[in-house]
Amino acid sequence: MDNADENLMIRPIQVADLPELWALSYGPKADLEWLKYNGPYFEDPLQDWQTYREGWGQKALDNPLRRGIQWQGELVGEVSAYWSDGDLRQWLEIGIVLYDRQCWGQKIGERALKLWLTELFNRFDYLPHIGFTTWSGNPGMMRLGDKVGMQKEGVIRQVRYWQGCYYDSVKYGLLRAEWQQWQTS
Repeated sequence: MDNADENLMIRPIQVADLPELWALSYGPKADLEWLKYNGPYFEDPLQDWQTYREGWGQKALDNPLRRGIQWQGELVGEVSAYWSDGDLRQWLEIGIVLYDRQCWGQKIGERALKLWLTELFNRFDYLPHIGFTTWSGNPGMMRLGDKVGMQKEGVIRQVRYWQGCYYDSVKYGLLRAEWQQWQTS
């Protein structure tokens, strides 16, 4: 399975990666700008090292639905996936976060998401669809969906409440046939 291109790869997260990922996401290296776009309406708390290591970080280890994004030899973010329908495992949703905003706008997210979609469609060869849900307050994620060939499949208007304003919930998806088309082009 090809999960790398020039200077970029998505790879399993190792125990040794956890301190670096925590430092980038919540710790001393974090600029926390990513939190403004990653579902801030949920008001998830900042995680100290111990909470991260025992929770989110621990769940990343040996997890086929989580990968680190490595750019020019450094971890800069993560891709993830989860089953929206639980044990039925027919409805896969994905996510991506680049913790360092210096990586934004450099096509790193686009390239990583294409690698991730390819890995997931290959791994789950029975799935006809993979998607993600974002909100209208995250224009970068909506552009990313467009750039990787996903279709805007739905908008649930004004259901995400953040800082006194309502935003839309926005659903994007890609069918296997569409993915296969960009694989050959």
